[in-house]
Amino acid sequence: MGGERSLDHCLLGPLLLGHLALVGFYQRTDPAQQETGEFMFEFDQDEIFYVDLERKETVWRLPDFGKFTSFEAQGALGNMAGGREWDPLTPVSPVPPEVTVFPEDPVELGEPNVLICFVDKFSPPVLRMTWLKNGQEVTEGVSETDFYPRPDNSFRKFSYLPFLPSQGDFYDCRVEHWGLPEPFTKHWEVQVPTPVPETTETLVCALGLAVGIIGIIAGTILIIKGMKMNATRNPRGPL
Repeated sequence: MGGERSLDHCLLGPLLLGHLALVGFYQRTDPAQQETGEFMFEFDQDEIFYVDLERKETVWRLPDFGKFTSFEAQGALGNMAGGREWDPLTPVSPVPPEVTVFPEDPVELGEPNVLICFVDKFSPPVLRMTWLKNGQEVTEGVSETDFYPRPDNSFRKFSYLPFLPSQGDFYDCRVEHWGLPEPFTKHWEVQVPTPVPETTETLVCALGLAVGIIGIIAGTILIIKGMKMNATRNPRGPL
């Protein structure tokens, strides 16, 4: 994937229907290759489902959705066929991605977590993502989302790696895209906040207790002084 290359690409949509968005695209990376594409429905930029154009079936982001509603994949195939007639393939120049790596939850040693590689603002939607642990490629448990469209017609994509945080381990998300002159690697290391020493906790508690006692003593002294001053200002006369 080099920076000088381009492909033939056509974006259908996004068609906005309130909070819903319909988007599709088809493209060809080489004149001799078969076209590839995607057809997707979103709600507030969260995927609801997409249509697998090769298997010609609807794939729900959350499988339980498919129990309550349905979408005929043939409708998407018809829209894509119409798009080929209305909007022919045109060459597009690549836009390089932005890459961020972060854990799903706060990191605790020995506690299962998920590392997320977020690739954003790139075009066209042709991308390869690879996870490395301590320099070695990792494939077990890895999952990826589809290409999610952005309002500016660029794309975003997520890759997930389940991992068990261990001191000294490091991870890399390697991204290959036509907008990059060479593969880009985003580095991430296991970093756990240093726990507060027990002696420090004890010292803090002792200081807090001392401040509290001093406050009680000072308050008592002020009350006594106030009572004496009132007695001096208002002496009792003879009955």
